Amino acid sequence: MKNFFLITILLIISSCKRDNKKTEDNVNFQKAFICRESQSYDSAFYYYNLAKNDLITINDSVGTARSLINMGMIQTKKGDFLGGIESSLEANKYIKKKDDKINKNLLATNYNNLAISSNALRNFNDALSFYLIAIKYVEGKENTYICYNNIGDLLITLDSLKLAKTYLEKATLADSAVNYSRAINNLAKAKYLDDKNYNPLPEFYKALEIRQKNNDGEGLNSSFETLSTYYYDKDKKLSLEYAQKMLKEAIQNNSPDDQITALRRIITLQPEKYLSNFNKFDSLNYNLQTIRNKHKSQFAMVRYDVAQKDAENQRLISQGLIKSAGISALILLLLGTTYWYIKRQKQLKQVKEIEVKNTQLKMSKKVHDVVANGLYHMMIDVQNNPEMDKTKILNNIEKMYEESRDISHENIAEKDFAQRFINMITSYSSEEVKVLPVSYKESIWENIPYNTQLELYYIIREILVNMKKHSKAQRASVKFEKNDKNLTIRYTDNGVGIDDLEQQKGTGIHNTENRIESIGGDITFEKNPTGGLIIEITIPIQSKYV
Repeated sequence: MKNFFLITILLIISSCKRDNKKTEDNVNFQKAFICRESQSYDSAFYYYNLAKNDLITINDSVGTARSLINMGMIQTKKGDFLGGIESSLEANKYIKKKDDKINKNLLATNYNNLAISSNALRNFNDALSFYLIAIKYVEGKENTYICYNNIGDLLITLDSLKLAKTYLEKATLADSAVNYSRAINNLAKAKYLDDKNYNPLPEFYKALEIRQKNNDGEGLNSSFETLSTYYYDKDKKLSLEYAQKMLKEAIQNNSPDDQITALRRIITLQPEKYLSNFNKFDSLNYNLQTIRNKHKSQFAMVRYDVAQKDAENQRLISQGLIKSAGISALILLLLGTTYWYIKRQKQLKQVKEIEVKNTQLKMSKKVHDVVANGLYHMMIDVQNNPEMDKTKILNNIEKMYEESRDISHENIAEKDFAQRFINMITSYSSEEVKVLPVSYKESIWENIPYNTQLELYYIIREILVNMKKHSKAQRASVKFEKNDKNLTIRYTDNGVGIDDLEQQKGTGIHNTENRIESIGGDITFEKNPTGGLIIEITIPIQSKYV
């Protein structure tokens, strides 16, 4: 997205230099420009919004459009793509004369911003339409070549490869090393995707060399991602190396989107470090979305507050109430509103913190169920079956990867779940410990939704993991009973049992009880009269939970 943002900056600066003087004399517009140049984008947005309202009152349509375009660009840069589209569409209403240079530059900038935001929202056809409009108003060959590259890159995404090559070949005429390297890299990609026999590596490496020479951080991210993708099906080791280079470069130039892209690739190519890489990815993605949501909220509040204040001022002026008493009342109103707003924000923050903590606890439990217990289960399976073939081990790893990859989503029911469940139970049997399933049938899962099945899978696996780790049992059984109302699973072993059973309910057992309760069931723990432990789980059939 930052590569596309370059042309917008160039165009908006050039249009500012040639605009009428009354816009430049506006104090809020001057403050906004200074804040934007110093990259204080939140403050710049605030002052551009004030300037917009000032310029509307004096019928300065060009100045109003410029303010809105800058607001839209700032929103897009900060990840508020819908807000960026809204501001840019509003700006179009104030661009009256479309044939003079000032307005052409404004239109080119504005439609380019609409294309960037639409592309980020994956509305690719809309983005293409906006780019094609933008190029009609672009001034200067170099800016035109940038537009050609943007259009060609988008056409690759839309799989219109022949048309993409046409635009990208024009883009390679660029004089700028940055623009030229971007064009030849994209052109080689389009040629290779259109003809798998074509060798794109000379152009890929040429683009990489130019970007290294010019210390083009964003371009290097692009090259490393391109090369990692190219080698993905050809040389996994080389693909991983380029993904790691991309991650390193993205960290150095503070590009969170590119870091996320690199980590996605590394997670698939480096399964032995899956958990640590996944945690980095999850943390980075969560922080990025939080920051973007914060900016969206701030931009909306700025526009709302300014509009409210303007409306209130207009009302007071029209009624002739701007007097000492009126000012005092307004101050009291503002103080009261501020106090309420601060108090409300504090309440919302507390609610949000609770939601975040609950989400983190939920995700932590799922990671524990899927990853930690899954790995221990695989260790036990390999230990109990030393002759297990490599294919089965790899299949188990792939299954655990698929579950962990979709850890925040509802899974679609799998056809072989019944077999996987019984295989999991019997895998804990060894020469030292015998684990027997009793009365188990595939039909036991009929009328029980998949989310409940999966929760029971994780719970029984955790019970067996704890048996293997702590119980010292020699025998264990898992018995299944089902009638029209309930499914009952009864676990029994002859191990050491649990001392102080009531006291233990404050720790792990309490957590298990909560999980069973979440699917509408009951669980009881009791000592086995002959020594060991008995656990009975009861799940109602066709309840509001299942």
